Amino acid sequence: MGKSRILVVDDEAIMRSSLTDWLMEDGYDVMAVADGYTAIDKVKSEEWDLAVVDLKMPKIDGLEVLKRLHKLKPGLPVIIVTAYATVDTAVMAMKSGAADYVVKPFNPEEISLIIKKLVEHQRLIKENVRLRRALTKRFKVHDLIGKSTKMLQVIEMIRTVAPTKSTVMITGESGTGKELVARAIHELSPRKKHPFIATACGAIPESLLSAELFGYEKGAFTGAVAQHKGRIEMANKGTLFLDEIGDVSQQTQVDLLRFLQEREFRRIAGKELIRVDVRILVATNKDIDDMVARGEFREDLYYRLNVITITAPPLRERKEDIPILAEHFLEKYSLETGKKVESISDATMKYFMEYNWPGNVRQLENTIEHAVVVAQGLEIQKHDLPQHMAIKPRKIKQHASLESLTQLEKQHIRNVLQSCNWNIKKSAQILGINRVTLYNKIKKLKLKKE
Repeated sequence: MGKSRILVVDDEAIMRSSLTDWLMEDGYDVMAVADGYTAIDKVKSEEWDLAVVDLKMPKIDGLEVLKRLHKLKPGLPVIIVTAYATVDTAVMAMKSGAADYVVKPFNPEEISLIIKKLVEHQRLIKENVRLRRALTKRFKVHDLIGKSTKMLQVIEMIRTVAPTKSTVMITGESGTGKELVARAIHELSPRKKHPFIATACGAIPESLLSAELFGYEKGAFTGAVAQHKGRIEMANKGTLFLDEIGDVSQQTQVDLLRFLQEREFRRIAGKELIRVDVRILVATNKDIDDMVARGEFREDLYYRLNVITITAPPLRERKEDIPILAEHFLEKYSLETGKKVESISDATMKYFMEYNWPGNVRQLENTIEHAVVVAQGLEIQKHDLPQHMAIKPRKIKQHASLESLTQLEKQHIRNVLQSCNWNIKKSAQILGINRVTLYNKIKKLKLKKE
């Protein structure tokens, strides 16, 4: 490791020189500046491990410098030094976020010990961040993260099927990461240099789905002003991922079955027979076996698609993965937002482990993103979590087992909508579905704002 870098800020030349000499003797890389504005510029442009700032300076005093440095670098420890010690100034400095408060004249050994402790603390924080990142990478396969038995089984299955051409059906609740499973299969396959085309079937109106999948010729229908390649054609030599396959109509099922049998198709209103080499991966959060039994999904298509099944487990069944997932999302959104939020409090993590996560990994990710945005300190606290996280789950009736799945689904969707004041976007995120699917469910279940 290199030397720790310390910035000394004091308008007195003798104090700057003395502090610099003492700290350099202790093995630190030290720079001294004469005013607060220069210090702010240095922190903007360079990395520092600690700052020692005089309280009384012209132009801008030490407390204001402290506040501005914390806005620029929230984790930077700042020691306030002053010859004008009062209880009020000490309290104000500590409330403003000073790591410590030292009164002039001071013993060099005293400030040396304070700095040594703070620098060591910073080193431990950085080492913890490094170890967390290393742990995440160890249990990460192309954005799929997990060390639980169930996730390790999923990862092993992905590695097994990826080199093959077999069609894979990925099942699991909304928000469990089914598309991530599909992308991991593609990235570990010989097709990884070719396109991965993802299509959310439930998000495309049925009247347009066939055109999106198979493409169309100019003039095929009103508005078709030019030839359009479908997603099957765009995925040639690569992978086509069809999410929400249980939502496609009977007619589209027939078209897909024909394509899977022949591996060729025509664009809508087209005469040319187009042959492609595409691997098909599908996903669903529905019970396709039940749909087949009810005649809602073609049995022959089901067996064509369900050559290999991979089930993405819900988060409540892999809770040992929550800490490393939470740390992964914390790092991701700290970088994206530019906020230095370094950790999650023990109380918050305990709550995460006890929470049922109806929206699965997607809900955990959204929760961490929200918390990073609103957090005021270096650590995520329970009060930084979204408001709906505080809603207590509905108590299950004594004879709840007699309720149908539709009734339970209706009640759960109603609860989420009410908790979000019928904000469709937010409710869809919590439920782990897209807005079109939620609108369809509201209509189907005849839900109304009360």
